[in-house]
Amino acid sequence: MTELEKYIQSYFEVSNEDVTKISSFFKPISLKKGDYFLKTGKQSNRLGFVQKGIFREFIVNDDKEITKWIATSGYFVVDLSSFIFHQPARWNIQALTDCELFIIDDKNYQQIGQLIPRWTELEKLFIAKCFTILEDRIVSYISMSAEERYIQLFNFNKELFNQVPLQYLASLLGMTPETLSRIRKKQ
Repeated sequence: MTELEKYIQSYFEVSNEDVTKISSFFKPISLKKGDYFLKTGKQSNRLGFVQKGIFREFIVNDDKEITKWIATSGYFVVDLSSFIFHQPARWNIQALTDCELFIIDDKNYQQIGQLIPRWTELEKLFIAKCFTILEDRIVSYISMSAEERYIQLFNFNKELFNQVPLQYLASLLGMTPETLSRIRKKQ
């Protein structure tokens, strides 16, 4: 069973038969370190599930890169607004390592609803999970100190600090690389 199938089964609580149906719409692809899954301004017609590797979702604002998310194995990569509403992408999604993904295009994504009666409900759960993660990030920015945000991320995924350039982690945490270095030294 792939990571995608495990995720679908554990998160959405669907039958093995439905897992097989859903996962059959996803196709494996590989991206090399530095390749883009999506670039700002392009319309996103695919959603990816990270089987292996690390991606960074970021924007460039006034010549400064701002990291929104670091996606590792077991996470989806998508500019949801672009994928669902067919708008130009706001986010760049770039491989930080060699990556293996399962992708689904928007046409196949729509076809799942015809085969899986519960798909609308499952889709709502997926979008609600995305929204909850976003809310958690907002709460951490308005209620936690920089050091508390660092500790939270470190406890969530220590390996990121060995695999992702620190300037990207600093940006993700809403701090300068110098602040991140000071906090790391204290820990």
